[in-house]
Amino acid sequence: MKWSVKKDSVQAEQPVEEEASAIASVPEIASPQDEKQAQFLELKISIHRLLLDKINLSALDKLPRATIRAEVAEIIGEMLAERKENLNRAEREALVDNVLDELLGLGPLEPLLQDETITDILVNGPKTVFVERFGKLQRAATTFQDERHLTRIIQKIVSAVGRRIDESSPFVDARLADGSRVNAIVAPLAVDGSLLSIRKFAKKRIGMDRLEELGSLTPAMAEILRTIVMLRRNVLISGGTGSGKTTLLNALSSFIDGSERIVTIEDSAELQLQQEHVARLETRPANIEGKGEITQRDLVKNALRMRPDRIIVGEVRAGEAFDMLQAMNTGHDGSMTTVHANTPRDALSRVEQMIGMSGIDMPIRSARAQIASAVNVVIQVGRLSDGRRKILSISEITGMESDTITMQEIYRFKMTGRTENGDVLGRFEATGIRPKFAADAATAGINLGADLFRPEYGSEMA
Repeated sequence: MKWSVKKDSVQAEQPVEEEASAIASVPEIASPQDEKQAQFLELKISIHRLLLDKINLSALDKLPRATIRAEVAEIIGEMLAERKENLNRAEREALVDNVLDELLGLGPLEPLLQDETITDILVNGPKTVFVERFGKLQRAATTFQDERHLTRIIQKIVSAVGRRIDESSPFVDARLADGSRVNAIVAPLAVDGSLLSIRKFAKKRIGMDRLEELGSLTPAMAEILRTIVMLRRNVLISGGTGSGKTTLLNALSSFIDGSERIVTIEDSAELQLQQEHVARLETRPANIEGKGEITQRDLVKNALRMRPDRIIVGEVRAGEAFDMLQAMNTGHDGSMTTVHANTPRDALSRVEQMIGMSGIDMPIRSARAQIASAVNVVIQVGRLSDGRRKILSISEITGMESDTITMQEIYRFKMTGRTENGDVLGRFEATGIRPKFAADAATAGINLGADLFRPEYGSEMA
């Protein structure tokens, strides 16, 4: 039997009123400032309502998008002819695309998800959408028909991963099929309309070479980072939201030997490791009854039983930091993780606080000794005011003095001014300190020349 999206007497299926109303709420392509755009929007809404009486919703999952598009385009053409509506080719194509986005995707969000220049999508109610391009926020022309339409799209996202969102559970974290992270919050917590934040999953992995091209670091810094990974130093990447922590973690992982067994642990799977032997673990939220939650700490403990060579935790936020430090201290050298903090020193303080969140009563000096012996290198990343992301500091932990963790900065980014259009001027510079691991590098046959650490060597303009 040949499948078709058209309904017949056998395939007839009455869509529920909720679905009909929701799909009929067509998003605007642009802000309807003039009468022509308003009329076109009204036509699309009307076409959507009529279309639901002519298509077989149950067939949509069984046909490729190209086939569905061809048949939907044919149906819309017949409907436009019956209504004596004269649309040019571009308008017809736009109408068909909107219909498919509503039926098969996430409506007005689909064009934004397909745009590879966009890294974040931020929806503040049905009529306000912002996107981030090249590190800068800008208003998008995209809108939703109304709050009901936006809520339907959010429900479509969370239901796909077995979650729910309503007044009793008004916020949720989820993940799209392509790996993009989603956070949604609805009324009564969202006062002026539902809020939706999407951190898009990068389809193309950004390697260290690409970071050099973008000016995030210098070739000398890349060589030092490669050595740090090859020497199996434990790395803590620190930075704010959207500063590029996960991107750098992905880039660093490319230096791991392909023969090693790597276990990754994340809340939402974002890491794109290229090695063959990678075991990926992802946390699980509680179900509707509040049961069945699997935390990062549970997964870190379990990972220790999986014979890993290295453990990579996407981000430590709570008690799993203690278990991660234990892993780093018990033979899993070369492990990596990230933390939200504004400076390398703040990053160590954050980890110290997380040890307290583990429920283990440990004196401050003992906690700091654990950190000092487990973490070897702290890399600070940041997003500058002009939107560019850079490695701001590479620091080596050298031990303890009294109750204080000692560390020395090897490389840093120094801001020197701004251009007329607001771009940040600055340079990467070596501090002149030769790291302790340089001797280990020489033993391993890796030559880190003395020039790499001379202050004048790392003075390339950024």
